[in-house]
Amino acid sequence: MRVLMMGPPGVGKGTQASRLSAVLGVPAISTGELFREHVAVGSEIGRRMSATIAAGAFVPDEVTNEMVAERLARDDAAGGFVLDGFPRTLAQAYELDRLLRGSNATLSRVVVLSAAPTVVVERLLRRAEIENRADDTEPVIRRRLEEYDAWTAPVLDVYRRRGCLVEIDAVGAPESVARRISLALPR
Repeated sequence: MRVLMMGPPGVGKGTQASRLSAVLGVPAISTGELFREHVAVGSEIGRRMSATIAAGAFVPDEVTNEMVAERLARDDAAGGFVLDGFPRTLAQAYELDRLLRGSNATLSRVVVLSAAPTVVVERLLRRAEIENRADDTEPVIRRRLEEYDAWTAPVLDVYRRRGCLVEIDAVGAPESVARRISLALPR
């Protein structure tokens, strides 16, 4: 099973990706976590991208594509994955298509989680307090939401036209959202 978990920041993609990966027995791969790991260890990519991430802007496609390709090439992703936070742009979506064709694979489903912007902002501000995340200030959150709308809407249109996209209401208890996702996956 190869699932994309999409939606604006703070909608619960990480929570649901972790749950789904445990159920499916495939890795949950979060581009946000990959970036934070690079920043934490001070890698070249991390040093170049720390200011971009702190400002809430998207990391350039070439860097993101390289990191995702490297991660998907690991043995644990050969049987499937739940990808969280990628693709965010059409260029990234086409790169993912290329990577999947190279391994003779296809996407099983694209799950788009949705919630009102006020809900998302509230969730992210609460997460910032709990996890002490400096990149989750209200101005940065609002910028991420604007960038998501601008860059990701065309990606969603591509997957909608392909017939693999399903939209899920992300408001409610995590267990309820997980149930909605499970019902939307191919059998």
